[in-house]
Amino acid sequence: MTSSPSDPWGVPPPDDPPATAPLPALAPEPGPVIVQIAEISVTSTTVYTPTGDLPLAGSHWQVHDYWMSQQRIPRWAIIAAIVGFCVLTIFSLLFLLVKETVMQGTVQVTVTSGTRQYVARIPVTDQAAVTAINQQVNYVRTLAAL
Repeated sequence: MTSSPSDPWGVPPPDDPPATAPLPALAPEPGPVIVQIAEISVTSTTVYTPTGDLPLAGSHWQVHDYWMSQQRIPRWAIIAAIVGFCVLTIFSLLFLLVKETVMQGTVQVTVTSGTRQYVARIPVTDQAAVTAINQQVNYVRTLAAL
């Protein structure tokens, strides 16, 4: 083992520089998120779900809404019955007969690509939210058909 005069540790200099491995080809950047439907993110080429990525081209989208209506006593009627009980005992109980209809439910968005499928369940409280989700899914359907 010979060492150069400038190398006090006695390590020989390398003969050839180490060969560098070629860099792997990078996948093209999918771009920014175009549509966000609950936990599903859609770019121009890819659908990102919590369980994995799906290609956008050829994907199939379905929307199902499940509504439930409930009858309940509004809060203002309960408060009026309690406050009025001190003044007019019998008549204040009539406030408890007031009912309001409350609509609530979920919208189920299903994306299928090949053999893989993902289902997102989105809670909604009014028809405007259901309409907005349907419009988003219809837009993604047009992107998937391109």
